Amino acid sequence: MPAVKAAKPNEVFARDEWAALTRVSRWHGLWLTLHGWLMVALVTGGTALLWQWHWLAGLVVTPLALLLVGGRQLGLSILMHEAAHGLLHPKRKINNFVGQWLTGSATGSDLHSYRAYHLTHHRYTQQSEDPDLGLSAAFPTTPASMRRKIIRDLTGQTFLKQRGNQFAVAWKGLKAMLSGESDAAAPAKRDTLAGTPLNRNGAAGVAAPVVDLDGAKRTTRTVGRFLLIQLAVLLVSLATLGIIPFLIWLAALATTFQLILRIRNIAEHACTTAGGDDPFSHARTTYASWWERASLAPYWVNYHSEHHLFMGVPCYNLAEANRLLIEKGYGPRMTLAKNYGEVMRTVTQPAA
Repeated sequence: MPAVKAAKPNEVFARDEWAALTRVSRWHGLWLTLHGWLMVALVTGGTALLWQWHWLAGLVVTPLALLLVGGRQLGLSILMHEAAHGLLHPKRKINNFVGQWLTGSATGSDLHSYRAYHLTHHRYTQQSEDPDLGLSAAFPTTPASMRRKIIRDLTGQTFLKQRGNQFAVAWKGLKAMLSGESDAAAPAKRDTLAGTPLNRNGAAGVAAPVVDLDGAKRTTRTVGRFLLIQLAVLLVSLATLGIIPFLIWLAALATTFQLILRIRNIAEHACTTAGGDDPFSHARTTYASWWERASLAPYWVNYHSEHHLFMGVPCYNLAEANRLLIEKGYGPRMTLAKNYGEVMRTVTQPAA
Protein backbone atom coordinates (compact mmCIF):
# COMPACT_ATOMS: atom_id res chain seq x y z
CA MET A 1 0.00 0.00 0.00
CA PRO A 2 1.37 3.49 -0.79
CA ALA A 3 2.39 5.86 1.98
CA VAL A 4 -0.32 8.03 3.46
CA LYS A 5 -0.89 11.39 1.85
CA ALA A 6 0.85 14.23 3.63
CA ALA A 7 -0.71 17.51 4.60
CA LYS A 8 0.73 20.48 2.74
CA PRO A 9 1.72 23.24 5.19
CA ASN A 10 1.75 25.94 2.51
CA GLU A 11 -1.92 25.24 1.84
CA VAL A 12 -2.82 25.55 5.53
CA PHE A 13 -0.55 28.15 7.12
CA ALA A 14 0.86 31.50 6.14
CA ARG A 15 4.62 31.54 5.71
CA ASP A 16 5.26 33.37 8.98
CA GLU A 17 2.89 31.04 10.86
CA TRP A 18 4.71 27.98 9.56
CA ALA A 19 8.12 29.43 10.37
CA ALA A 20 7.03 30.13 13.96
CA LEU A 21 5.48 26.68 14.38
CA THR A 22 8.55 24.79 13.17
CA ARG A 23 11.21 26.83 14.99
CA VAL A 24 13.19 24.51 17.27
CA SER A 25 14.25 26.28 20.45
CA ARG A 26 17.78 25.92 21.84
CA TRP A 27 16.47 25.85 25.40
CA HIS A 28 12.85 24.70 25.50
CA GLY A 29 13.54 20.99 24.97
CA LEU A 30 16.35 21.06 27.52
CA TRP A 31 14.07 22.80 30.02
CA LEU A 32 11.36 20.19 29.49
CA THR A 33 13.91 17.42 30.14
CA LEU A 34 15.02 19.12 33.34
CA HIS A 35 11.38 19.72 34.27
CA GLY A 36 10.59 16.02 33.93
CA TRP A 37 13.38 14.99 36.28
CA LEU A 38 12.63 17.81 38.72
CA MET A 39 9.01 16.69 38.94
CA VAL A 40 10.14 13.13 39.66
CA ALA A 41 12.49 14.40 42.37
CA LEU A 42 9.86 16.63 43.98
CA VAL A 43 7.14 13.98 44.02
CA THR A 44 9.32 11.07 45.18
CA GLY A 45 11.19 13.26 47.69
CA GLY A 46 8.04 14.81 49.09
CA THR A 47 6.44 11.39 49.48
CA ALA A 48 9.55 10.09 51.24
CA LEU A 49 9.40 12.97 53.71
CA LEU A 50 5.76 12.16 54.45
CA TRP A 51 6.68 8.53 55.09
CA GLN A 52 9.37 9.71 57.52
CA TRP A 53 6.91 12.02 59.27
CA HIS A 54 4.15 9.40 59.64
CA TRP A 55 3.65 6.13 57.85
CA LEU A 56 -0.08 6.75 57.43
CA ALA A 57 0.51 10.07 55.63
CA GLY A 58 3.00 8.35 53.34
CA LEU A 59 0.58 5.52 52.64
CA VAL A 60 -2.25 7.92 51.75
CA VAL A 61 -0.21 10.00 49.31
CA THR A 62 1.70 7.15 47.62
CA PRO A 63 -1.02 6.27 45.03
CA LEU A 64 -1.04 9.89 43.86
CA ALA A 65 2.75 9.88 43.76
CA LEU A 66 2.74 6.75 41.60
CA LEU A 67 0.31 8.40 39.18
CA LEU A 68 2.36 11.58 38.90
CA VAL A 69 5.70 9.79 38.57
CA GLY A 70 4.26 7.41 35.96
CA GLY A 71 3.10 10.46 34.04
CA ARG A 72 6.59 12.00 34.13
CA GLN A 73 8.08 8.69 32.98
CA LEU A 74 5.77 8.90 30.00
CA GLY A 75 6.89 12.51 29.65
CA LEU A 76 10.52 11.42 29.37
CA SER A 77 9.50 8.91 26.69
CA ILE A 78 7.67 11.69 24.86
CA LEU A 79 10.80 13.84 24.92
CA MET A 80 12.78 10.92 23.51
CA HIS A 81 10.15 10.82 20.76
CA GLU A 82 10.81 14.53 20.16
CA ALA A 83 14.50 13.75 19.80
CA ALA A 84 13.69 11.01 17.30
CA HIS A 85 12.20 13.76 15.13
CA GLY A 86 15.17 16.05 15.76
CA LEU A 87 12.98 18.51 17.66
CA LEU A 88 14.53 18.46 21.13
CA HIS A 89 17.45 20.70 20.20
CA PRO A 90 18.63 22.27 16.92
CA LYS A 91 22.13 20.81 17.31
CA ARG A 92 22.01 17.13 16.33
CA LYS A 93 24.64 15.94 18.82
CA ILE A 94 22.87 17.59 21.74
CA ASN A 95 19.49 16.40 20.48
CA ASN A 96 20.69 12.81 20.23
CA PHE A 97 22.56 12.80 23.54
CA VAL A 98 19.58 14.13 25.49
CA GLY A 99 17.21 11.82 23.62
CA GLN A 100 19.37 8.77 24.23
CA TRP A 101 20.73 9.25 27.76
CA LEU A 102 18.57 11.74 29.64
CA THR A 103 15.13 10.68 28.39
CA GLY A 104 14.97 7.40 26.47
CA SER A 105 17.27 5.36 28.71
CA ALA A 106 15.10 6.08 31.73
CA THR A 107 12.40 3.79 30.35
CA GLY A 108 14.63 1.35 28.48
CA SER A 109 14.66 2.77 24.96
CA ASP A 110 17.19 3.17 22.18
CA LEU A 111 16.77 6.45 20.32
CA HIS A 112 18.25 5.30 17.01
CA SER A 113 16.30 2.05 16.75
CA TYR A 114 13.14 3.84 17.77
CA ARG A 115 13.68 6.58 15.18
CA ALA A 116 13.78 4.15 12.24
CA TYR A 117 10.78 2.23 13.55
CA HIS A 118 8.74 5.32 14.36
CA LEU A 119 9.26 7.04 11.01
CA THR A 120 7.81 3.93 9.36
CA HIS A 121 4.73 4.44 11.52
CA HIS A 122 4.45 8.00 10.23
CA ARG A 123 4.90 6.94 6.61
CA TYR A 124 2.17 4.27 6.77
CA THR A 125 -0.10 5.55 9.56
CA GLN A 126 -3.15 3.30 9.94
CA GLN A 127 -2.20 1.40 6.77
CA SER A 128 -1.47 -2.32 6.67
CA GLU A 129 2.30 -1.63 6.75
CA ASP A 130 2.04 0.49 9.90
CA PRO A 131 4.10 -1.31 12.61
CA ASP A 132 1.80 0.24 15.24
CA LEU A 133 -1.44 -0.94 13.68
CA GLY A 134 -1.70 -3.73 16.23
CA LEU A 135 -1.94 -1.16 19.02
CA SER A 136 -5.22 0.20 17.67
CA ALA A 137 -6.70 -2.61 15.56
CA ALA A 138 -8.14 -4.43 18.59
CA PHE A 139 -10.49 -1.58 19.44
CA PRO A 140 -13.28 -1.14 20.27
CA THR A 141 -13.10 -3.79 22.95
CA THR A 142 -15.39 -4.97 25.72
CA PRO A 143 -15.40 -3.59 29.27
CA ALA A 144 -14.24 -6.99 30.55
CA SER A 145 -11.26 -6.97 28.20
CA MET A 146 -10.36 -3.44 29.21
CA ARG A 147 -10.53 -4.37 32.89
CA ARG A 148 -8.13 -7.26 32.30
CA LYS A 149 -5.68 -4.95 30.57
CA ILE A 150 -5.84 -2.43 33.41
CA ILE A 151 -5.31 -5.14 36.02
CA ARG A 152 -2.30 -6.53 34.13
CA ASP A 153 -0.77 -3.06 33.96
CA LEU A 154 -1.35 -2.05 37.56
CA THR A 155 -0.20 -5.39 39.00
CA GLY A 156 3.10 -5.28 37.11
CA GLN A 157 2.31 -8.20 34.81
CA THR A 158 2.75 -6.12 31.66
CA PHE A 159 6.05 -4.73 32.90
CA LEU A 160 7.43 -8.14 33.82
CA LYS A 161 6.45 -9.67 30.50
CA GLN A 162 7.86 -6.87 28.39
CA ARG A 163 11.00 -6.36 30.43
CA GLY A 164 11.52 -10.12 30.59
CA ASN A 165 11.42 -10.33 26.79
CA GLN A 166 13.82 -7.41 26.47
CA PHE A 167 16.26 -8.85 29.01
CA ALA A 168 16.14 -12.27 27.34
CA VAL A 169 17.20 -10.71 24.04
CA ALA A 170 19.86 -8.65 25.83
CA TRP A 171 21.27 -11.81 27.39
CA LYS A 172 21.63 -13.40 23.95
CA GLY A 173 23.31 -10.24 22.75
CA LEU A 174 25.68 -10.21 25.71
CA LYS A 175 26.71 -13.80 25.06
CA ALA A 176 27.33 -12.93 21.40
CA MET A 177 29.45 -9.95 22.46
CA LEU A 178 31.54 -12.03 24.84
CA SER A 179 32.05 -14.79 22.27
CA GLY A 180 32.75 -12.39 19.41
CA GLU A 181 29.93 -13.88 17.36
CA SER A 182 28.16 -11.72 14.80
CA ASP A 183 25.84 -12.14 11.84
CA ALA A 184 28.63 -11.33 9.41
CA ALA A 185 31.03 -13.76 11.04
CA ALA A 186 28.57 -16.58 11.52
CA PRO A 187 25.59 -16.23 9.17
CA ALA A 188 24.73 -19.89 9.53
CA LYS A 189 24.10 -19.34 13.22
CA ARG A 190 21.78 -16.37 12.81
CA ASP A 191 19.16 -16.47 15.51
CA THR A 192 15.54 -15.49 15.16
CA LEU A 193 14.86 -13.70 18.39
CA ALA A 194 11.41 -12.85 19.65
CA GLY A 195 12.50 -9.82 21.64
CA THR A 196 10.54 -6.60 21.64
CA PRO A 197 12.88 -3.81 22.74
CA LEU A 198 10.67 -0.76 22.47
CA ASN A 199 7.42 0.65 21.24
CA ARG A 200 6.32 3.89 19.62
CA ASN A 201 6.60 5.63 22.95
CA GLY A 202 10.13 4.46 23.40
CA ALA A 203 9.18 1.99 26.12
CA ALA A 204 10.04 -1.66 26.14
CA GLY A 205 7.38 -3.94 24.87
CA VAL A 206 5.65 -3.42 21.53
CA ALA A 207 7.86 -3.08 18.52
CA ALA A 208 9.43 -4.72 15.54
CA PRO A 209 11.15 -7.91 16.77
CA VAL A 210 14.90 -8.24 16.97
CA VAL A 211 15.75 -10.82 14.30
CA ASP A 212 19.55 -11.08 14.39
CA LEU A 213 22.54 -11.09 16.68
CA ASP A 214 23.50 -7.53 15.85
CA GLY A 215 19.98 -6.47 16.83
CA ALA A 216 20.35 -8.43 20.07
CA LYS A 217 23.59 -6.58 20.78
CA ARG A 218 21.80 -3.27 20.32
CA THR A 219 19.25 -4.46 22.85
CA THR A 220 22.10 -5.37 25.22
CA ARG A 221 23.42 -1.83 25.00
CA THR A 222 19.91 -0.45 25.49
CA VAL A 223 19.44 -2.54 28.64
CA GLY A 224 22.88 -1.48 29.84
CA ARG A 225 21.93 2.21 29.57
CA PHE A 226 18.61 1.49 31.27
CA LEU A 227 20.34 -0.19 34.20
CA LEU A 228 22.86 2.64 34.52
CA ILE A 229 20.06 5.19 34.80
CA GLN A 230 18.29 3.04 37.41
CA LEU A 231 21.57 2.83 39.33
CA ALA A 232 21.96 6.61 39.15
CA VAL A 233 18.42 7.11 40.48
CA LEU A 234 19.13 4.62 43.26
CA LEU A 235 22.38 6.32 44.28
CA VAL A 236 20.81 9.78 44.35
CA SER A 237 17.90 8.39 46.35
CA LEU A 238 20.18 6.73 48.92
CA ALA A 239 22.37 9.84 49.18
CA THR A 240 19.42 12.10 49.98
CA LEU A 241 16.24 10.60 51.43
CA GLY A 242 16.92 6.88 51.57
CA ILE A 243 15.42 4.07 49.53
CA ILE A 244 11.82 5.33 49.34
CA PRO A 245 12.23 7.72 46.35
CA PHE A 246 13.81 4.95 44.31
CA LEU A 247 11.10 2.47 45.28
CA ILE A 248 8.40 4.92 44.18
CA TRP A 249 10.23 5.48 40.86
CA LEU A 250 10.57 1.74 40.26
CA ALA A 251 7.01 0.93 41.34
CA ALA A 252 5.64 3.60 39.00
CA LEU A 253 7.73 2.25 36.13
CA ALA A 254 6.22 -1.19 36.71
CA THR A 255 2.59 -0.10 37.19
CA THR A 256 1.18 3.35 36.49
CA PHE A 257 3.59 4.07 33.64
CA GLN A 258 2.35 0.94 31.87
CA LEU A 259 -1.29 1.96 32.22
CA ILE A 260 -0.67 5.58 31.20
CA LEU A 261 1.30 4.32 28.22
CA ARG A 262 -1.64 2.13 27.22
CA ILE A 263 -4.13 4.98 27.53
CA ARG A 264 -1.86 7.20 25.45
CA ASN A 265 -1.63 4.52 22.73
CA ILE A 266 -5.39 4.05 22.71
CA ALA A 267 -6.16 7.76 22.56
CA GLU A 268 -3.87 8.45 19.62
CA HIS A 269 -5.20 6.02 17.00
CA ALA A 270 -7.83 3.59 18.32
CA CYS A 271 -11.16 3.90 16.49
CA THR A 272 -9.83 6.43 14.00
CA THR A 273 -9.95 5.92 10.23
CA ALA A 274 -7.81 3.00 9.03
CA GLY A 275 -6.79 2.77 5.39
CA GLY A 276 -8.16 6.20 4.45
CA ASP A 277 -6.33 8.76 2.35
CA ASP A 278 -7.22 11.90 4.32
CA PRO A 279 -4.24 12.82 6.54
CA PHE A 280 -6.58 14.72 8.88
CA SER A 281 -8.36 11.49 9.86
CA HIS A 282 -5.53 9.17 10.95
CA ALA A 283 -4.91 10.34 14.51
CA ARG A 284 -6.86 11.79 17.41
CA THR A 285 -6.35 14.97 19.38
CA THR A 286 -7.69 14.78 22.93
CA TYR A 287 -8.28 17.99 24.83
CA ALA A 288 -6.90 17.50 28.32
CA SER A 289 -7.75 19.10 31.64
CA TRP A 290 -5.00 20.29 33.98
CA TRP A 291 -4.99 17.04 35.93
CA GLU A 292 -4.86 14.98 32.72
CA ARG A 293 -1.91 17.06 31.54
CA ALA A 294 -0.21 16.39 34.88
CA SER A 295 -0.67 12.64 34.62
CA LEU A 296 -1.90 11.18 31.32
CA ALA A 297 -0.81 13.77 28.77
CA PRO A 298 2.41 15.59 29.67
CA TYR A 299 4.26 17.81 27.21
CA TRP A 300 1.38 18.28 24.76
CA VAL A 301 1.29 14.62 23.70
CA ASN A 302 -2.50 14.87 23.46
CA TYR A 303 -2.22 16.95 20.26
CA HIS A 304 -1.51 13.86 18.19
CA SER A 305 -3.48 14.77 15.09
CA GLU A 306 -1.38 17.91 14.72
CA HIS A 307 1.81 15.89 15.22
CA HIS A 308 0.91 13.49 12.42
CA LEU A 309 -0.16 16.26 10.10
CA PHE A 310 3.01 18.27 10.65
CA MET A 311 5.68 16.16 12.35
CA GLY A 312 8.24 18.97 12.10
CA VAL A 313 6.38 20.99 14.74
CA PRO A 314 7.95 20.72 18.22
CA CYS A 315 5.65 19.53 20.99
CA TYR A 316 5.55 22.95 22.66
CA ASN A 317 4.01 24.44 19.49
CA LEU A 318 1.34 21.79 18.92
CA ALA A 319 -1.33 23.63 20.93
CA GLU A 320 -0.83 26.69 18.73
CA ALA A 321 -1.04 24.48 15.62
CA ASN A 322 -4.35 23.15 16.92
CA ARG A 323 -5.65 26.67 17.54
CA LEU A 324 -4.77 27.74 14.02
CA LEU A 325 -6.30 24.63 12.43
CA ILE A 326 -9.59 25.11 14.27
CA GLU A 327 -9.56 28.82 13.44
CA LYS A 328 -9.04 28.01 9.75
CA GLY A 329 -11.98 25.58 9.70
CA TYR A 330 -10.19 22.21 9.66
CA GLY A 331 -11.85 20.94 12.84
CA PRO A 332 -14.63 18.94 11.11
CA ARG A 333 -12.02 16.89 9.24
CA MET A 334 -10.13 16.00 12.43
CA THR A 335 -10.82 13.36 15.07
CA LEU A 336 -11.22 15.36 18.29
CA ALA A 337 -12.17 14.23 21.80
CA LYS A 338 -13.21 16.45 24.70
CA ASN A 339 -11.20 14.46 27.25
CA TYR A 340 -9.70 11.04 27.93
CA GLY A 341 -12.93 9.81 29.49
CA GLU A 342 -14.66 10.32 26.16
CA VAL A 343 -11.91 8.36 24.42
CA MET A 344 -12.21 5.43 26.80
CA ARG A 345 -15.98 5.35 26.33
CA THR A 346 -15.50 5.35 22.56
CA VAL A 347 -13.09 2.42 22.56
CA THR A 348 -14.91 0.37 25.23
CA GLN A 349 -18.23 -1.03 24.12
CA PRO A 350 -20.37 -3.91 25.43
CA ALA A 351 -20.26 -7.13 23.43
CA ALA A 352 -23.03 -7.41 20.88
